[in-house]
Amino acid sequence: MGTFYFYILRCRDNSLYCGQTTDIESRVLEHNDNQKKASKYVWARRPATLVHLESYPTKSEALRREYAVKQWPKARKESLVMKT
Repeated sequence: MGTFYFYILRCRDNSLYCGQTTDIESRVLEHNDNQKKASKYVWARRPATLVHLESYPTKSEALRREYAVKQWPKARKESLVMKT
């Protein structure tokens, strides 16, 4: 069926944004260049840079990972980003 990605972006203000997608290159471009398709959070803090990426065989696994990481404090997210 395809590959599903969980990703983390670092925004201009050094904040981190978590998301999931099937096309990582297009999604990062949308966040930075297309206000209608970007998340409001990232659009207000552009530019955003991809700092972490994981692939999963199913959408539900990518969504579970996104939800789990979003619950973490920023320090733990930073440690994940530093490993990549």
